[in-house]
Amino acid sequence: MRAAWAAIDLAALSDNIDVIREEAGARKILAVLKANAYGHGLIRIAQELHDVDAIGVARLEEALELRAAGISRPIVLLEGFFAEDQLPMLAASNIQPVIHHRWQVNAVLSIQDLPEPLKVWLKVDTGMHRLGVEPNEAERWFKALTESNNVASSPILMSHLACADEPEHEKNEQQLAYFSSLVASLKPEATSIANSGALFARLGQSHDWVRPGLAMYGISPFLQDNKALSPRLKQLRPVMKLCADLISTRDIKKGDSVGYGSAWTTSRDTRIGIVAIGYGDGYPRLAPQGTPVWIDGKRYPLVARVAMDMVTVDLGPGSTMEPGKTAELWGPNLPVEEIAQHVGTVAYELLCNVARRVTLVY
Repeated sequence: MRAAWAAIDLAALSDNIDVIREEAGARKILAVLKANAYGHGLIRIAQELHDVDAIGVARLEEALELRAAGISRPIVLLEGFFAEDQLPMLAASNIQPVIHHRWQVNAVLSIQDLPEPLKVWLKVDTGMHRLGVEPNEAERWFKALTESNNVASSPILMSHLACADEPEHEKNEQQLAYFSSLVASLKPEATSIANSGALFARLGQSHDWVRPGLAMYGISPFLQDNKALSPRLKQLRPVMKLCADLISTRDIKKGDSVGYGSAWTTSRDTRIGIVAIGYGDGYPRLAPQGTPVWIDGKRYPLVARVAMDMVTVDLGPGSTMEPGKTAELWGPNLPVEEIAQHVGTVAYELLCNVARRVTLVY
């Protein structure tokens, strides 16, 4: 028997990239591997990406880890650099920063003796109001970066949609129109606005780069089906199956309570099972009673409180199940999106919270 592990299906990953490539058409793909590749393992996932044009990460440490592992593809630093003294390292390592604030622009323009000119992306705030230079400053900064000897050619112009997971939201049209007007004015060599949601909602199809993250791992960014979505979305397959073994079973009587705080009391004679996974492994502590767990071809409800190393499932009266069966907490039989709905969160959080003590099995 084993405690928690995550089975990572590399064939599913490859198939998902093929689906994304079909949807993207001639557009280039920036594969997003933030947060340890959404919990799937940064290095191994990067090694499997044979049909993408660049890799996106959030932090410099992730980019350097990829370079140390021999990954040679262009790497885009999605949050940009955090200090001017990082710029020589970025230039030497073909790590392309996203510039999203005027202090970063000034740092790039003023630094001396870069080993190579930097390839940069300029992010413009078209309405998300998180990262990005102000639109009324975009022309000034774009021109200054284009003319700088520290920058290799003109910046790739990018922005981010606030409501791409809601295809019919009016803000999508507003942001796309705003971005298109900037593109027409600045005439950059390349542009990007589409994440996974925008890609499969077919928003911003005229732009040159797509930035899939969640979709690569076989997860839909949408809470519900929508006629505007690409039918290719249904071809995606989950890459991660989070598993742990049933390490104990016991029969309990009507009125018996289980776990911390005696938070669950059975209303019938039943058999319970203990699965060797808990919030110490990244399974959500606030998963409510009734959250499904897949064991031996059937769903069973979670009961009692999630503990650090264990969860309890109600196997039902008359069950003869014994220790040794493997439970699937999410995966092909139990979509992580469904578990996220039970918990009141998003699939992103569940995937990214998988703990380091959980072994990744490829």
